[in-house]
Amino acid sequence: MAKQFTLGKNERLKSRKSIEQLFNEGKKFKVEPYRVHYLFNEQRTPPLKFGAGVSTKNFKRAVDRNRIKRLTKEAWRVQKIILQKKLKEKKSGLNVFIIYTGKELPGYKEVYSKMTIILNKLEKCWMK
Repeated sequence: MAKQFTLGKNERLKSRKSIEQLFNEGKKFKVEPYRVHYLFNEQRTPPLKFGAGVSTKNFKRAVDRNRIKRLTKEAWRVQKIILQKKLKEKKSGLNVFIIYTGKELPGYKEVYSKMTIILNKLEKCWMK
């Protein structure tokens, strides 16, 4: 049985070079309380790479920043399947970095609903 809902090591956006390229050349949009940076590129082994971040300015405690990143990654992991399949079909790749810009700790339901909106917007951007 294939592992469908995973966020493996190879699907994480970790390379400094890739992240710099994403922020310099990529596009962005906002879905409050998130800012999304994305860059379409050629096909890679995992067609979809993802990263998440939270500002130290708004959340001084690492516990809070880690919780927000964990909720964001979980919402992404569960919902990314549709976008991932479409990218594989078209032999395209996508790097995404999501930054939480809110001032208060979110709940999972809020994060999940915002992630749905983000994935729909990414799909629309890709279809253009």
